[in-house]
Parts: sequence; structure tokens; C-alpha cells
Amino acid sequence: MAVMNVNPTRMQMTKLKKQLQTARRGHKMLKDKRDELMRRFIELVQVNKKLREKVEKALAESNAHFINAGAVMSKQAMDSALMSSKQKTGIDIDYKNIMSVDVPLFSQVNESPEKGDIFPYGFAFTSFELDDAVMSLGDLLPDLIKLAETEKSCELMAAEIERTRRRVNSLEHVMIPRYEETIKYIAMKLEENDRSSRTRLMKVKDMLLEKAHHYSQKQD
Repeated sequence: MAVMNVNPTRMQMTKLKKQLQTARRGHKMLKDKRDELMRRFIELVQVNKKLREKVEKALAESNAHFINAGAVMSKQAMDSALMSSKQKTGIDIDYKNIMSVDVPLFSQVNESPEKGDIFPYGFAFTSFELDDAVMSLGDLLPDLIKLAETEKSCELMAAEIERTRRRVNSLEHVMIPRYEETIKYIAMKLEENDRSSRTRLMKVKDMLLEKAHHYSQKQD
């Protein structure tokens, strides 16, 4: 691991030690965030899986109703019956924050509160199979909206988990080791400088003693 390009001074080492401490705290916080995101993501995926299975089963049943209606009604009659709509449906979008991730909240908004308005036709010239098909789709719509909400939430949370994972890895395998290596390098340089300074001082002391008393002080 390459050390940082810094001056090997005590002030710089103190600064780097504070930065290392901050990096370690940030690393722990990000790991905790990643773990909590993973926990909530798994819970959401399980909800999404059950909801998707429910929606797919309901869609298959609804499709079967339309096939039955097509068997007793002509294509022209079905197209004419479904051409216009009495009820318009919209979606309100809100957001909630989960571990710094803004996930969407979808809610169905119907312009007409009457449940019977889901049928865009009169009942005189249509079959009950078509009624069942339209009703099954109407009952399925809230689950489809909820499925879209959970899948988008899963997508956003997965992206945030990946970003957090990269930050954790960067701190754990790059930044923190680099701080540690740089601090170790500065400490070695300072120790080396201290030894050199002591050696020079001892030589100066010997020279002064020799000059003042005409002898050199020998050390073992």
C-alpha cells in the first residue's frame, strides 16, 4: 500500500491520526447502514415475491375469464363493449425515507367512487364472463400498483446497498490502510530523525568537551 505524499512531521502525524479515527468511525457507521439496508431489502424482496406470485395468479385467472368471454361473444362485440370507460383511475405518488433512500408510495385515485363504474358497458348485450373478467382486473389493480411500488423500492434500495458497499470497501481496503501505512512511515522517519539528532548532539558534546578540557568523552 503506497503511503501518502506528506511531510513526515509530528503535526502531520497528529492530523492523520485524527483523520484515521474519523475514517474508522465512518467505516463502522457505513457497515451498520449496509447491514440494516440488507435486512430491510430482504424483507421487501420477500413481500415482493409473495405479491408477484399473487398478481401472476390473478392475471392468469383474469385472462381465462377474457378467453371465456371471447368464446361466447364476437370480437366486434367485445371491442365495442370495452371501447369507452366510465371510470378513470390515476395514481398519487408520495415518498418515505428508509435509511436515506426515498422509496415511492403509490396510491390509487378513482375519479368516480361508484364501484359499478368499472364496467364500461351496459349488461343487456354482454355475457357474465366479460363481467367476471372486468371485475377481476378491477380487483387486481391495487395489487398491481402495490407490486410496482415494491419493485421500484427494491431497485432503489439495491442501488443504495451497492453504493454503500463500495464506500465500505474503499475505506476498509484503501483509505484506512493508507492512513495506517502513512502514520507508520512518519513515525519511523521521526524516530530516525531523533536518533540522528542524538548522534549529532553527542558528537557536538564530545567536541565541546575536547575543546574545553582537552579530552574526548568516550562512551561504551
